Amino acid sequence: AGSLMTTKHSQTQSTLAKSLTSTSTNTPYFKAAESTEMPSYVTKCPSNGLCSRLPPDCMTCNTNFSCIYGKPATFDCKVKPHVHCVDQNNNEQENFTINMTCQFCWQLATTDYVCTNSTNCMTVSCPRQRYNATCTVRDHIHCLGNRVFPKMLYCNWTGGYKWSTALALSITLGGFGADRFYLGQWREGLGKLFSFGGLGIWTLIDVLLIGVGYVGPADGSLYI
Repeated sequence: AGSLMTTKHSQTQSTLAKSLTSTSTNTPYFKAAESTEMPSYVTKCPSNGLCSRLPPDCMTCNTNFSCIYGKPATFDCKVKPHVHCVDQNNNEQENFTINMTCQFCWQLATTDYVCTNSTNCMTVSCPRQRYNATCTVRDHIHCLGNRVFPKMLYCNWTGGYKWSTALALSITLGGFGADRFYLGQWREGLGKLFSFGGLGIWTLIDVLLIGVGYVGPADGSLYI
C-alpha cells in the first residue's frame, strides 16, 4: 500500500511539473512596453542651448514670493524631462536661475501676448463694445501664473474694407451709391442710386462722413 501511494504521489508531481513546464514554455512573455513618445513641449526647446534662454515651456520655476511687483527678480528654475541645455561654460546643467520682471501674465503689455478675435461685436458702437477673449503669452516672454488667461478686449476686428477705397468711390461714383454698396449698406446705396445722390447733397455729405471715418462698414468692423 505504501509503495502504491508513493507511486501515485510521484506521478502527480511529475504531471504537475510537466504542466508548469508546458505553461512556461508555450506562454509568451510580454514585457511592459516602454513609452518612447516625447512630450509636446520638447519641440520648442533648442538642444544644447543656454538654459537661461530656454522658452518658459521648457522649464519649471519656483515662485519668488519676496519679489516686488514691477521690479526685476531672480527665480530658481529646473529644466523639464528630455530637455538638454548648457551653462556659459558649455557644461550641461539642470538647475539654473533666470531674471524676469515680477508680474503676472495677465498684467503684461498687449504686445507680449496674442488674443483671439471676435467678429460678433460692433466696433463703431457707442459706448465701445467689449468681448471675452482668450489670450496666450508669446513663447519668449516669462511671467507669473497661467500663460493662457481670459481678458475683456475692445472690438477691433476688420472685415477687409479699405478707407481709401471707400473715400475714392464716394468722390467719383458717390452719386450712384457705389460707396454705400462697397461698405455693404445696400439700402442706403439704392436710395442714393434712385435719388441721384440726393441731388448731390447726399453725395457731398457722404464724402465728408467717410472722410472723417464716421461712416464705416455695415458689419461694424474697422477699416484697414
